[in-house]
Amino acid sequence: MGYIEDLRKIIGTRPVILTGAVVGVFDEYGNILLQKRPNGKWGLPGGLMELAESAEEAARREVWEETGVEIGDLELVGVFSGKQYFVKLENGDEFYPVTIAYQTNDIKNKTIRIDGEETLDAKFFDIMNLPETTTPLVKKIISSIK
Repeated sequence: MGYIEDLRKIIGTRPVILTGAVVGVFDEYGNILLQKRPNGKWGLPGGLMELAESAEEAARREVWEETGVEIGDLELVGVFSGKQYFVKLENGDEFYPVTIAYQTNDIKNKTIRIDGEETLDAKFFDIMNLPETTTPLVKKIISSIK
């Protein structure tokens, strides 16, 4: 069981601050890697940090786990936080995310692999032709990239 699950056992659904990382992974043509989550929305691969993990380590791990793509060097894009990003999940859990966004074109392995659970699909998109169901946070992060 992970850190967040352990924390939720103690505090229940009360609001917490959770730190995570996402990555704008760009291929050699300037296309960006997006993943389709179970809610039907497309977003940047990423997720929450585990204990003792750096933001960069979390970013690389999450991209690998969610898409099968292995990345190297990261460049900081920005940090996104505040009440406008408040999340209440279907199970009642509430949190205010602090999202650390990176970008990279340092792709070590471009073979996409999806798990069918956290990720229903993953592919590279032209940045000017994103899916209609791309989340507002992702659009804001993408507008800050490059």
